[in-house]
Amino acid sequence: MRPLIRKLGTIDCDLVETTPVTFRGRLYRFEYVRAGYWGNQTGKSYFRFVEHGTGSISAPFAEVYHLGNVMAEGGRLYVTATNAWGGQRVDIFASDNMVRWEQWNALHLPGYALYNTSLCRGADEYVLMFEIGEPPAVAGVPFTAGFAFSQDLRQWDLAPPECTYAKDRYTAPHCLRFHNGAYYNFYLEEHEGYEQRVVRSRNLVDWEPSPLNPLLRPSADDKQIANPDLTAQQRARIANAVNLNNSDIDFCEFGGKLIINYSWGNQHGVEHLAEAVYEGTLAQFLEGWYPREGEG
Repeated sequence: MRPLIRKLGTIDCDLVETTPVTFRGRLYRFEYVRAGYWGNQTGKSYFRFVEHGTGSISAPFAEVYHLGNVMAEGGRLYVTATNAWGGQRVDIFASDNMVRWEQWNALHLPGYALYNTSLCRGADEYVLMFEIGEPPAVAGVPFTAGFAFSQDLRQWDLAPPECTYAKDRYTAPHCLRFHNGAYYNFYLEEHEGYEQRVVRSRNLVDWEPSPLNPLLRPSADDKQIANPDLTAQQRARIANAVNLNNSDIDFCEFGGKLIINYSWGNQHGVEHLAEAVYEGTLAQFLEGWYPREGEG
């Protein structure tokens, strides 16, 4: 049986790339607040954390950075982000209190156009997945996953060029996880709109698609209202919005289940943030997309 993702509905408008994360026993949503977000009065992009239960919002940080993602480990938060939309740098921001942030450069790739990132710990090192739009010789058909490795999160080495997915078509990467010797790449594929899919690999070269793909595709459930504070105007927008994509999935385990965020909309700037849940552990979720023969 395929893992059951239960869509709860829309929680905000114009928020796209977000990451649920547990930190010191509490559940947060890391948000990339774009300059055009309805609640952003600064005119500049920035990052923040929102406590899931209370709605409490952290101080903003990483002004003018884009497409952030977060990993929590050892009492610290590590945020990866690009220095521009389609930038040439990936920087890391680290904090143990959401107030004071240390910053350093992880990658500088002149001639590249970099977008989403995702960081995880592999078997014996950290692995950074990054989304490549350019150059064509590296990206092929945009958008394509590249990878880098580090022992300490500070010094990074690019993976060999054959470590990629996939240059022959639109396969925009977003979320990387490692489990039981395999990497799981949750990515967006253009197919009857845009669908969220998963592939896995033990070497970042040879990839196995899930026989149960897609994970998520557009549906009426996306337009449920999961945030009672949405205004009448926002609710009308949601009801009438074009919906042809489910994208930018990210998730974390909390309270014995997976908290999932994803976006939906027209894939051309009119987008909405939604929440979903999976009633099970992270390991069960990952393994569930690859049933043994005779299962599923």
